[in-house]
Amino acid sequence: MPGTRKLGKTTDQRRAMLRQQVTDFLDLGRMETTYTRAKEISAMAEKMITLGKKKDLAAYRQALAYITREDVAKKVFDEVSVKYTDRAGGYTRVTRIGPRRGDAAEMAVIELV
Repeated sequence: MPGTRKLGKTTDQRRAMLRQQVTDFLDLGRMETTYTRAKEISAMAEKMITLGKKKDLAAYRQALAYITREDVAKKVFDEVSVKYTDRAGGYTRVTRIGPRRGDAAEMAVIELV
């Protein structure tokens, strides 16, 4: 099916959830969530890191429009993107860790490579 995964939420709820999770992920560098959410977070986090590699004001403003905390956006531009200057992509890794006990949802760990 083309397009994005709906994740059982309306568009504005999904965008808000993904923005917050991407912000938390870029701040901590590692996160445990469901597999489908991890795949969505991975795509958006890689876009933010690519913006960080550009190092210009327009890219910084685009990142601030998505990342919910300014200190995290600054961290992406100053620290995280520096680690990946020689890498052309694939900044994140999603690893399945098995089903969740309560509802058997497939869980995964997403981390920066």
